[in-house]
Amino acid sequence: QAQLVESGGGLVQAGGSLRLSCAASGRTFSDRNMGWFRQAPGKEREFVAAITRPGDTYYADSVKGRFAISRDKDKNTVSLRMDSLKSDDTAVYYCAATPRTAYYVSSSYLATQESYVTWGQGTQVTVSS
Repeated sequence: QAQLVESGGGLVQAGGSLRLSCAASGRTFSDRNMGWFRQAPGKEREFVAAITRPGDTYYADSVKGRFAISRDKDKNTVSLRMDSLKSDDTAVYYCAATPRTAYYVSSSYLATQESYVTWGQGTQVTVSS
Protein backbone atom coordinates (compact mmCIF):
# COMPACT_ATOMS: atom_id res chain seq x y z
CA GLN A 1 0.00 0.00 0.00
CA ALA A 2 1.33 3.43 -0.95
CA GLN A 3 2.28 5.55 2.02
CA LEU A 4 3.74 8.96 2.73
CA VAL A 5 5.50 9.63 6.03
CA GLU A 6 6.59 13.12 7.08
CA SER A 7 9.41 13.93 9.46
CA GLY A 8 11.50 16.88 10.56
CA GLY A 9 8.93 18.94 12.40
CA GLY A 10 9.62 20.48 15.78
CA LEU A 11 9.89 23.63 17.83
CA VAL A 12 11.94 26.52 16.43
CA GLN A 13 12.33 30.19 17.25
CA ALA A 14 11.06 32.84 14.91
CA GLY A 15 13.64 33.52 12.22
CA GLY A 16 14.94 29.98 12.37
CA SER A 17 14.86 27.16 9.85
CA LEU A 18 13.54 23.63 9.54
CA ARG A 19 13.66 20.99 6.84
CA LEU A 20 10.71 18.67 6.46
CA SER A 21 11.03 15.37 4.65
CA CYS A 22 8.41 13.13 3.13
CA ALA A 23 9.35 9.52 2.50
CA ALA A 24 7.23 7.54 0.09
CA SER A 25 6.88 3.79 0.21
CA GLY A 26 4.82 1.08 -1.43
CA ARG A 27 5.26 2.50 -4.91
CA THR A 28 7.29 5.09 -6.74
CA PHE A 29 5.99 8.63 -6.68
CA SER A 30 8.38 9.89 -9.33
CA ASP A 31 5.49 10.14 -11.80
CA ARG A 32 3.27 12.11 -9.39
CA ASN A 33 2.99 15.76 -8.52
CA MET A 34 3.84 16.26 -4.86
CA GLY A 35 2.61 18.95 -2.53
CA TRP A 36 2.87 20.28 1.00
CA PHE A 37 -0.16 21.61 2.83
CA ARG A 38 -0.56 22.88 6.37
CA GLN A 39 -3.32 23.31 8.91
CA ALA A 40 -3.12 25.70 11.81
CA PRO A 41 -5.38 25.33 14.85
CA GLY A 42 -8.88 26.50 14.07
CA LYS A 43 -8.10 27.09 10.40
CA GLU A 44 -8.69 25.29 7.12
CA ARG A 45 -5.90 23.26 5.59
CA GLU A 46 -4.05 25.40 3.05
CA PHE A 47 -1.65 24.94 0.19
CA VAL A 48 2.04 25.62 0.87
CA ALA A 49 4.11 24.34 -2.04
CA ALA A 50 4.13 21.82 -4.87
CA ILE A 51 6.56 20.24 -7.29
CA THR A 52 5.48 18.72 -10.57
CA ARG A 53 6.64 15.67 -12.48
CA PRO A 54 9.10 17.73 -14.59
CA GLY A 55 10.27 19.60 -11.48
CA ASP A 56 8.39 22.91 -11.72
CA THR A 57 7.73 24.45 -8.32
CA TYR A 58 4.84 26.53 -7.01
CA TYR A 59 4.39 28.34 -3.71
CA ALA A 60 1.71 30.07 -1.71
CA ASP A 61 2.34 33.81 -1.59
CA SER A 62 2.76 33.63 2.18
CA VAL A 63 5.86 31.40 1.89
CA LYS A 64 7.35 32.53 -1.41
CA GLY A 65 11.01 33.41 -1.00
CA ARG A 66 11.24 31.64 2.38
CA PHE A 67 10.34 28.02 1.58
CA ALA A 68 11.81 25.70 -1.04
CA ILE A 69 10.40 22.38 -2.18
CA SER A 70 12.57 19.72 -3.78
CA ARG A 71 12.40 16.03 -4.64
CA ASP A 72 14.77 13.14 -5.04
CA LYS A 73 13.17 10.70 -7.42
CA ASP A 74 15.81 8.04 -6.81
CA LYS A 75 15.17 8.13 -3.06
CA ASN A 76 11.42 8.61 -3.50
CA THR A 77 11.45 11.61 -1.16
CA VAL A 78 10.19 15.19 -1.16
CA SER A 79 11.59 17.90 1.09
CA LEU A 80 10.47 21.33 2.23
CA ARG A 81 13.16 23.71 3.36
CA MET A 82 11.67 26.46 5.55
CA ASP A 83 13.70 29.59 6.37
CA SER A 84 12.87 32.82 8.18
CA LEU A 85 10.08 31.08 10.01
CA LYS A 86 7.31 33.15 11.55
CA SER A 87 4.77 32.37 14.26
CA ASP A 88 2.13 32.29 11.49
CA ASP A 89 3.90 29.24 10.07
CA THR A 90 2.90 27.20 13.11
CA ALA A 91 0.79 24.31 11.85
CA VAL A 92 0.65 20.62 11.12
CA TYR A 93 2.36 20.09 7.76
CA TYR A 94 1.15 17.38 5.39
CA CYS A 95 2.80 15.82 2.39
CA ALA A 96 0.52 14.70 -0.43
CA ALA A 97 0.61 13.15 -3.90
CA THR A 98 -1.70 13.53 -6.88
CA PRO A 99 -2.73 10.71 -9.17
CA ARG A 100 -0.64 10.28 -12.29
CA THR A 101 -1.48 13.30 -14.46
CA ALA A 102 -0.46 14.90 -17.70
CA TYR A 103 3.14 16.03 -17.72
CA TYR A 104 2.18 19.65 -17.22
CA VAL A 105 -0.56 20.76 -14.84
CA SER A 106 -1.87 24.14 -13.78
CA SER A 107 -0.94 25.94 -10.61
CA SER A 108 -4.59 26.01 -9.57
CA TYR A 109 -4.73 22.22 -9.82
CA LEU A 110 -1.67 21.92 -7.59
CA ALA A 111 -3.04 24.35 -5.02
CA THR A 112 -6.30 22.44 -4.62
CA GLN A 113 -6.20 19.77 -1.94
CA GLU A 114 -8.89 17.73 -3.71
CA SER A 115 -6.33 17.10 -6.46
CA TYR A 116 -4.31 14.91 -4.07
CA VAL A 117 -5.20 11.32 -3.32
CA THR A 118 -2.42 10.15 -1.01
CA TRP A 119 -1.67 11.96 2.24
CA GLY A 120 0.79 11.58 5.06
CA GLN A 121 -0.15 11.75 8.73
CA GLY A 122 1.39 15.18 9.22
CA THR A 123 4.23 16.63 11.26
CA GLN A 124 3.90 19.48 13.76
CA VAL A 125 5.86 22.69 13.25
CA THR A 126 5.76 25.21 16.08
CA VAL A 127 7.42 28.59 15.74
CA SER A 128 7.89 30.52 18.96
CA SER A 129 8.03 34.30 18.87
